Amino acid sequence: MNEYDFGSDAKPEKPSQHGLDGKTQYFLRAEEQLLQSISCRAALPKVLNEICCALDFQIGNVVSLITLPDDDPSELAAVAMNAAHFGLYTFCSERVASENDELLGFLEMYCSVPRNLTAEEVHLIERAKCLAAIAIKRHNEANHQDNGGRENRGVRKPALERATSRN
Repeated sequence: MNEYDFGSDAKPEKPSQHGLDGKTQYFLRAEEQLLQSISCRAALPKVLNEICCALDFQIGNVVSLITLPDDDPSELAAVAMNAAHFGLYTFCSERVASENDELLGFLEMYCSVPRNLTAEEVHLIERAKCLAAIAIKRHNEANHQDNGGRENRGVRKPALERATSRN
């Protein structure tokens, strides 16, 4: 297991006699590390990439990407074309939204074999979207304060390099 393991159980397991089981410990550690990165104001692209890496690792055989609403549409189209070029199929395409349904970004996931999501994967994706929403919202609020109320979002360049480097 590595630091990005979200854990594969849909429900948190009860602690065993000797404490938490291994999967639950890794799940808690990965989420805790991501929340610490967010609270320490780590660069948004770094945090979003870490969320994607954790999700990719836990689900397996997928590559994910979180983009912002103001990312260049031509770059996003290029990502989709590259995914198809490398034989990847859309696995999941979801909105990342705030608690008041404000659009904050998009989560795109690709896999090498067309298939449907499992209940466990839906749970992991929902948790990843929640973490991404927290990170993006915090980033937007910090930029809003730093600019005296003027909005100035950082650009997150989409990249499919992880998928191509794994081949």
